[in-house]
Amino acid sequence: MKPAEIQAVQAELRRLTGSAKLTIRAPKTRNGPVELLADDEVIGTVDRDDEDGDLAYHVTITILSEDLAGG
Repeated sequence: MKPAEIQAVQAELRRLTGSAKLTIRAPKTRNGPVELLADDEVIGTVDRDDEDGDLAYHVTITILSEDLAGG
């Protein structure tokens, strides 16, 4: 993802969730994951999908069972 795309997707995620704590970080290496962070903790990834000419961004959030209350 290009820097302008990252900024636009980040702004939309913040708007949708009402949280300024969300940040999207560019890959550290070529073809590395684009990471979604909340308060500097990686909580998932963002993928760009340009299949069939329809551009979309997919957000995957991972929650570990050990992070759940009582889990």
